[in-house]
Amino acid sequence: MAQYQDDIKAVDGLKETHGSAWDAINPEHAARMRAQNRFKTGLDIAKYTAKIMRADMAAYDADPSKYTQSLGCWHGFIGQQKMISIKKHFDSTDRRYLYLSGWMVAALRSEFGPLPDQSMHEKTSVSALIRELYTFLRQADARELGGLFRQLDAAEGSAKTAIQAKIDNHVTHVVPIIADIDAGFGNAEATYLLAKQFIEAGACCIQIENQVSDEKQCGHQDGKVTVPHEDFLAKVRAIRYAFLELGVDDGVIVTRTDSLGAGLTKQIAVTHTPGDLGDQYNSFLDCDEISADGLGNGDVVIKRDGKLLRPKRLPSNLFQFRAGTGEARCVLDCITSLQNGADLLWIETEKPHIAQIAGMVNEIRKVIPNAKLVYNNSPSFNWTLNFRQQVYDAMKAAGKDVSAYDRAQLMSVEYDETELAVLADEKIRTFQADASREAGIFHHLITLPTYHTAALSTDNLAKEYFGDQGMLGYVAGVQRKEIRQGIACVKHQNMSGSDIGDDHKEYFSGDAALKAAGKDNTMNQF
Repeated sequence: MAQYQDDIKAVDGLKETHGSAWDAINPEHAARMRAQNRFKTGLDIAKYTAKIMRADMAAYDADPSKYTQSLGCWHGFIGQQKMISIKKHFDSTDRRYLYLSGWMVAALRSEFGPLPDQSMHEKTSVSALIRELYTFLRQADARELGGLFRQLDAAEGSAKTAIQAKIDNHVTHVVPIIADIDAGFGNAEATYLLAKQFIEAGACCIQIENQVSDEKQCGHQDGKVTVPHEDFLAKVRAIRYAFLELGVDDGVIVTRTDSLGAGLTKQIAVTHTPGDLGDQYNSFLDCDEISADGLGNGDVVIKRDGKLLRPKRLPSNLFQFRAGTGEARCVLDCITSLQNGADLLWIETEKPHIAQIAGMVNEIRKVIPNAKLVYNNSPSFNWTLNFRQQVYDAMKAAGKDVSAYDRAQLMSVEYDETELAVLADEKIRTFQADASREAGIFHHLITLPTYHTAALSTDNLAKEYFGDQGMLGYVAGVQRKEIRQGIACVKHQNMSGSDIGDDHKEYFSGDAALKAAGKDNTMNQF
């Protein structure tokens, strides 16, 4: 932000060049507007944030305690509030990102109305949300800097110097976004075209999964169908080319494997020699050995090790994998992705279990020593029940008496104050640090947090406001807490940009400016 003083001088020089026609232009006002518009395009953002991610990845390799985190967003305002809150509580945005969830776009942003996470929403709605998020984050910068500029104008002496230092060292609210491109919304060309829109909107990191585009399911639902590796890698390369074409050389690709819970494939992979990638993919198929005269009408067969094998085909025309091969397929998926241009991995699991994740990562790291994961700390998991059951099993294995607990009913409130529940909560609290240290997780995210927080807070407000608490339900449950916790949006006019607009009116019209922030503005009550 030291650029601020340079911009004042530059505009002052322009003013001299243009003579009296520019007499009304104040170089300091122009410099302030430039400072409040630091990022001119989405590509500026993508290049800036990609460097942040690359530096964070290197820091994690040196020290696994330096893992990164993010929360999912479905609106620009939500993303803005997260970063304002993070800066307020921690004075820094270091290692804290935003996650853009395809699930949230489908559920909350589609013109079709709420949709399941099956790639049925308009694909351009995802890039539109990236653009919206960065619009709000840039406005957060402008709002904060505007407040500092007003303080600068009112200050004198050493106080002025201190405020100038805050302006010069301003920390932007703009952080990396990990953006979910689902399974690519079509073929590799479609993936490339959409990836370009993501990047042009500001995304430095794109996450893609190895499901079939037109059969895509949420990672925590049944019926997932994967594609052969070469089909998936073509889309990975398409994303890399999109980054390179647009000049974002540090762009980050996250490849997600759903193989742990996906028991089906739509295609038998092409294979040319025994042991090649196609042959490895096909080796997991559930097959029956048959003879040539045992072929039936329409049968599909493959030959391996001199044997004729008929993959089991379902009425849906899908082929199924052998049971129990999920982890081995995940490991192969991950190694193959990292060997072909991916930067980070995502393994979608059915539960948050460090030993399970670490088991796969250890196998991957035998081939790729610095393999790193992005992990979904999903609201689809029942965290309380899962961790209480893990503690129950550990206590039982250690020979402790667990007769006071019903393993199937451990979610019950009656266990909340027990030793088992306390131990489980501590494991939940330290899960991210433990998993980053023991299972190679570089980035932890919660996909749908604000979907749930919005529902919970709305339920509480509706119960109080429409019940016997009336207006007190809002005042005590919302506004009073906003004021006392210093929540910025209690001054909602300021958050919507009214003070920025007042500054501009003064720049443009001087004393004739009709400003909104006068003595009668009720925001002054706060």
